[in-house]
Amino acid sequence: MSRPPSPPPELPGFTYVGPLGTGGFADVFIYEQQMPKRKVAVKVLLAERISSSAAQEFTDEANVMAMLSTHPAIVTIYHAGVAADGRPYLVMEYCPRPNLQVRARKEPFSVAEALRVGIQVAGAVETAHRAGVLHRDIKPANILVTEYNRPALTDFGIASTTGAVTEATGMSIPWSPPEFFADPPQSGPRSDVFALGATLYTLLAGRSPFERPGERNSGADLIERIERAPLQPLARPDSPASLQRALERAMSKNPDARYPSAVAFARALQKVQIELTHSVTPIDIIDDHPIAEDLEDEADGLTRVRDIVSIEPDAGATRPSATTRPFSNPEPAPESTSGPRFSPSRPIEPSAVEDTVLRVAPAAAAPAPVDDDRTLLRAPRTLSPDAAAASPVLHARAEPTAESTEAPGDKRRSRVGLWVTVAAIAAVLIGGTVVGINVVSGGEADPDPIVTQDVVDPKDPVSDAVPRVEELTGTRAGTAITFSWSNPAPEDGDLYLWNTVDLAGPGATETTETTTMTFQGSATGQVCVDVMLRRGDGRASEPVRGCVE
Repeated sequence: MSRPPSPPPELPGFTYVGPLGTGGFADVFIYEQQMPKRKVAVKVLLAERISSSAAQEFTDEANVMAMLSTHPAIVTIYHAGVAADGRPYLVMEYCPRPNLQVRARKEPFSVAEALRVGIQVAGAVETAHRAGVLHRDIKPANILVTEYNRPALTDFGIASTTGAVTEATGMSIPWSPPEFFADPPQSGPRSDVFALGATLYTLLAGRSPFERPGERNSGADLIERIERAPLQPLARPDSPASLQRALERAMSKNPDARYPSAVAFARALQKVQIELTHSVTPIDIIDDHPIAEDLEDEADGLTRVRDIVSIEPDAGATRPSATTRPFSNPEPAPESTSGPRFSPSRPIEPSAVEDTVLRVAPAAAAPAPVDDDRTLLRAPRTLSPDAAAASPVLHARAEPTAESTEAPGDKRRSRVGLWVTVAAIAAVLIGGTVVGINVVSGGEADPDPIVTQDVVDPKDPVSDAVPRVEELTGTRAGTAITFSWSNPAPEDGDLYLWNTVDLAGPGATETTETTTMTFQGSATGQVCVDVMLRRGDGRASEPVRGCVE
C-alpha cells in the first residue's frame, strides 16, 4: 500500500500545485515557477532519508544531473537547493505524459516503438557511463515521456548517493540483475545493461521478465528466477528471433556474457530494426573525448557522437561524415588523347560547358590534349592531311603573308585573299556556335558521338520491403464483424497480424493464415482494425487500417 506524500516545502519563486508521485527516497510535486512562468516537477528528499552528508551528496548529484541533462533522452534539471525545512530538492523538467510503466500495464508496446525507445534510452545510459555515473535503478517507471513523446530517463544515481544500494535494488527487484542480490551487492555498467534489457522486455511483454501470470510472484520468487531461471520467450508473432537473442544476451546471468556497454546493446537493437526494414534510430552519445574502440562502428551514420567542435569561418573544407565525401583540392585528372569521357560523379560546371561549346581554337594550332574537366559534350575531330589541305581555314593560314614574298602586282590579289580568309573564319565561327547551341538546346543538328562509361541502373533501397495488404474492407452482421483483404505478392509462409483499434489504443495482436477474419464486436459504432503482412523470415509490412461503421 502506497504511503501519502510528505508535506510540500515552501520554495521561493515557486507556487505549489499538487503531488505528482512518491518513492522510497523522495516525493515529487508539481510547482509553477514564477519567472520564467512554467510548470516544473520538484523532487524533494524525504526527511527520514537525510543524513549529515545527504545535503552535500544531493548537491553533487544535482551537478551531475545538470551535466547529463543536455542529452535529449535525460530529464532536464533547472535548479537545485535546500528548502527552509532542511530538505534538499531538485527542480526538473515536467513531463506530463504517463511514464512507461503506466503505459506498459495497459498494453504492450509495438516492436517498432519499443526498439526506438530502447535505443534512445541506451544512448542516455551510455552517456552517463562515459561521465562516470551508474544509474542502478533503470526501470519503466523511471522513464518519463516529454510533451514531444520522447523518452526521458530520470533518477540517475539517487540510490548510490544516499548509500542504500541494497534497498534501491530491493525496491526494483523485477528489473535488477543477479549481482544486486549478492553479499555484498555488486554493480557496474553491465548491471545497467541488464536493467535496460529487462525494461525493454517489459515494454514488449506487458510484464516484468521473470513475472509469471497465474503463479506466485513475491520478491523471493522473483529473486530466485532472476538468479536461476532462463528468460522466457516473448511469444509475439511480430517479434523476430534476433530480438529475443539480443534480450537474452543483455540479461545473461553472468555479467561477462552480456553486452560490454549500453551502446553495444543499442547497436544490436539497430540491427533488428534493419532486419525488420524499420527506420533506424540514431544513438545519441555526448562525449568530449570518445574512446577509440567504442567508435569502431560509430562512423556508419547510426551513432551520433556529439563533442565540442570549433569551426573556423575561413576553413575551406567540409568535415567528412558517413554520408559525405571529404571536399578538398582535387588532384588534376590525367591527360588523355583517347577521346572524351563522361563521369556521372563529376558535376558539370558552367565554365566547362561554355569553353566546350562557344569557343573555337585557332585552326592552325595543334589539337589540344583532351581534358576531362573541360570536354563534356563533344568529341574532338581529327583531320587527315587531305582534309587539312581542303580546309579553307588551314589552307589560307598556310600561305605566306609577308609582302617581301609577293610581287607588286599581286598585292591586290593578296588583299582579296585576306578578305576571303576573314570571311571563311567568320563562317566557321558562326557555324560552330550554331552547332554548339543546337547541341545544348536539343536542336536537330547531329552532335558528335559521346563516349560514356557504363551506367549501372540505380537500385531501390527498399525494393525488398514487405508490401502492405490491399483492398481492406469490413462488413457487419449484428455483432459479428468481418474484414477481408488481398495480398499483392503472396509467398510461402505468409502470415497476417491484426488487432482492433479504438480510442483506448490498439488491442491485442492476433494472427491468421487467411486473408479474412471474423470477430465479435459492438453492434453499433465505428470499429477499426490494423492488418500487417508478415513474411516467413520474420519481416513485416507497415500496418493498413480499415474501418466499418
